[in-house]
Amino acid sequence: MRKITNEELGRPTPEQYAAMEKMPVAVVLDNVRSLQNVGAFFRTCDAFAAERIVLCGITATPPNRDIHKTALGAELTVAWSYSPTTEECIDRLHAEGYRVLAVEQVEGAAMLGEFRAEPGVRYALVFGNEVAGVGQQAVDRCDGAIEIPQAGVKHSINVSVSAGVVLWEFFRQLRN
Repeated sequence: MRKITNEELGRPTPEQYAAMEKMPVAVVLDNVRSLQNVGAFFRTCDAFAAERIVLCGITATPPNRDIHKTALGAELTVAWSYSPTTEECIDRLHAEGYRVLAVEQVEGAAMLGEFRAEPGVRYALVFGNEVAGVGQQAVDRCDGAIEIPQAGVKHSINVSVSAGVVLWEFFRQLRN
């Protein structure tokens, strides 16, 4: 086996990426405190061509050296905005026609493997704080929730890792 070079991967240029069709998924960060996690979200959203990221509350915003160290420039290619509160963000996304889902362990959550993304629906996925998760007031505004099944002793996965798991599943289901 020979490793494939970056040139052979055929990735789009930043200009081509900006013009290409994105997956109809917005990512919402509810008070994510780690700059490395924020950077990882940008990289993951770039990889799966998520439509945009909305950074809420205490979540740091670019330009930021520590975000850049993990994002490796994806903060320059993935569209993003800031909202003072997650609740305001969710209300705005509803007004724009999104189906808003918390990625959280809540009553009635759909297990990720059983969830079926509907073609033609625009989704917004709300990921929460590293300790508290998605805030209850934000959960109360969501249309539903998705939970990642787990078998281990711990009851959670790092928030940026959970983004990779969930966005991959949406990408797998929605890509043409």
